[in-house]
Amino acid sequence: MLGVLAAGAAGLAAAPCLQRGWEGFLGAASQLDPTGATGLLPNPGGFRYYSVVGSVPHKDETDYRLRVTGLVDRPTHYTLDRLRALPQHRVVHDVVCTDGWRVEQTPFDGVRLADILDDAGVRSPGAAVRFTCFDGAYSESLTLEQARRSDVLVALRMQDKPITHDHGGPVRLYVAPMYFYKSAKWLSGISVTEKVVPGYWEERGYAVDGWLDGADRGSDAA
Repeated sequence: MLGVLAAGAAGLAAAPCLQRGWEGFLGAASQLDPTGATGLLPNPGGFRYYSVVGSVPHKDETDYRLRVTGLVDRPTHYTLDRLRALPQHRVVHDVVCTDGWRVEQTPFDGVRLADILDDAGVRSPGAAVRFTCFDGAYSESLTLEQARRSDVLVALRMQDKPITHDHGGPVRLYVAPMYFYKSAKWLSGISVTEKVVPGYWEERGYAVDGWLDGADRGSDAA
């Protein structure tokens, strides 16, 4: 079955309407596929679709909230409108998955995570940041130094379009210098913690520091 679908996908790159339909099919199928097998199917856009749960609720302007909590002076939450009103920054970088696929020079736009942390006021002994997601299962973490990099975004746009639900929208994390599993989809919570809390995949054997090969690991690299 996968072989038949893969063969049919080969001709979609030249047909934008069909491509959009195929991407929608992959997104819907992945939410019903806890095995991840749909992630092996080719997609002309280069991305693969995967969720660690069977179904993820949709969020939009009416009900989306990003909560900032933990070791901060000013716990708060952000609506989509509030995030859009903040200074927006662009990061263009290759997206690389541990499965081996890559989408080169992908633009993401959004709010620097450092700006959100500064707005909240990190207090001692805060040394790391934990991210939770409205799928109810996924989580990730960064050190505070990593989180403050200029190429780490709370992203609202990808490839010059609002981030779709299938790509982790309306808001996702984007950590440019690390493998894509560090860029948590369906972002709903940012919590400052005393130490790094291993995320969903780290608990299953992935590296806590998911640096890409050759990445500049300096604290203010872009």
